Amino acid sequence: MEGFIHSTESFGSVDGPGVRFVIFVSGCPMRCQFCHNPDTWDMQVGQKRSAEDLLSQALRYKSYWGTEGGITVSGGEPLMQIDFMIELFRKAKEKGIHTTIDTSGAPFTREEPFFGKFNELMRYTDLLLVDIKHIDEEQHKVLTGRTNANILDMARYLSEIGKPVWIRHVLVPERNDDDAYLEKLYDFISALKNVQKVEVLPYHTFGEYKWKELGYDYPLAGIDPPSKERVANANRILHTGQQITGASGTGR
Repeated sequence: MEGFIHSTESFGSVDGPGVRFVIFVSGCPMRCQFCHNPDTWDMQVGQKRSAEDLLSQALRYKSYWGTEGGITVSGGEPLMQIDFMIELFRKAKEKGIHTTIDTSGAPFTREEPFFGKFNELMRYTDLLLVDIKHIDEEQHKVLTGRTNANILDMARYLSEIGKPVWIRHVLVPERNDDDAYLEKLYDFISALKNVQKVEVLPYHTFGEYKWKELGYDYPLAGIDPPSKERVANANRILHTGQQITGASGTGR
């Protein structure tokens, strides 16, 4: 089986614990206004590669991973290629590799056949980095073009099964940085039982040139990154410096 792959990074340091080999897949159903990788939206532009080929490449760097590192699959959206993900992570676990998925959760549903495949994938997944773009559903649609109802349902389900997650939140001025939204997000996260870490990621404009190169109008033109004060405020409200739920890695 082959997956559509956009690119890889040999020494990722911000996509999960330790040093990681990061695989960026192609294809994403969201159209986030702040996306810095719009070149990953179209799955068909990716290079087709097998799980064995990617693992062989990743294992060249295993000596740098230490006790915490491993493989992270990001994107794009990894769950759009769930059959490939199952094969890749199953083979990775056979080799004792720590596996992480960086996901928006947009494809999640409890309907079959996806739900059964998702549960199989979770057997081979050690950690998920779950991006919650906006806690308010209507504003989530404005920001990403899609509902967040199934995304929040995925977060709840991962809590139910005790699968460890890190919650990530891109802080975007004039979109999701109001205190009321941040407080509502904190209430949601604190009700989960499996959150090991919360990260605030300040919006940046580094990907704006890609929108222009692809012929897209950049929807956040004129909006500057958040100030240090607003980032600090978000970190305070979301309690990012501490474990805010009862996560132990095994559920409860």
